Amino acid sequence: MTVKGTRKLSFATLTIPAVLIYTSVIIFPIIFNIGLSFTKWSGLGTPQWVWFDQYRRILGDPVFWHGLRNNLLIVAVSVFGQIPLGFILAYIIYRRMVTAGRFFEVMIFLPITIAPVVVAILWNQIFSPAGIVTELVRIIRNDPRYVFKIFENKQLAILPILFVIIWMYTGLYMVIYIANLQKINPELLESATIDGASEGQILVRVIIPLMVHIIFTTTIFAVTGSLKSFDLIWAFTQGGPAHYTEVIAIYMYLNTFRYYNYGLGGAISMVIILLSIIIILLTLFVYKHFEKKYE
Repeated sequence: MTVKGTRKLSFATLTIPAVLIYTSVIIFPIIFNIGLSFTKWSGLGTPQWVWFDQYRRILGDPVFWHGLRNNLLIVAVSVFGQIPLGFILAYIIYRRMVTAGRFFEVMIFLPITIAPVVVAILWNQIFSPAGIVTELVRIIRNDPRYVFKIFENKQLAILPILFVIIWMYTGLYMVIYIANLQKINPELLESATIDGASEGQILVRVIIPLMVHIIFTTTIFAVTGSLKSFDLIWAFTQGGPAHYTEVIAIYMYLNTFRYYNYGLGGAISMVIILLSIIIILLTLFVYKHFEKKYE
């Protein structure tokens, strides 16, 4: 066998198993799910072909739209809350603007190491009618009969969950940014300081241009993670009361496994994929703009 043939054989030997695994685990389920989304099927018997009926049902369901609204709020909090806050905290620690930076780094990162179910149970107790928040407001307002009823408000019920999401995941992005800030050549910062650059100028003209690609990557993580949010919210409220804190993933789970409508569940999952693609493309557009700006 020639050297060229040996290389082709080696390439095929190394890549074909990976391609087969990827196809069976990723590609085939997606194709199967696309077909399933056009059917009505309870899991038993033969699926009934209904074309776009499941999608029309989704678009006509106010529960879906409220879940989408909650998901977009989570995306907004993740992209415009966790990422900037994580970057600021990372920059403060990296530039040694506080003493005991290692201690703060560990404390801020600690929540992500706790299981989401445990976090949900903890904060559910804090926000409960007999929780710490209620007691604090009673003391502040001098009203012993006050009860924290935010979960009874359709528009505001998601706010405690948004707060917990920021508290839990900001530390993850902070650690990612610290790891990448430490890769920056210190001589660049020293040169900027010698040239008379202020801290703000160093941040805007030196640090951020070098971190644009990392910020973009973490933004993708935040978007995809936000659209498939499930475990924390399910353990927190199970989407209740009255679907007030429901997100699309919970909406999909309930329709698929509680109401046994696998076709509708497939259609909802396709909506999640489409939303992810659209938001990621918008993020990529913004990233390209900043990439050109800092070239």
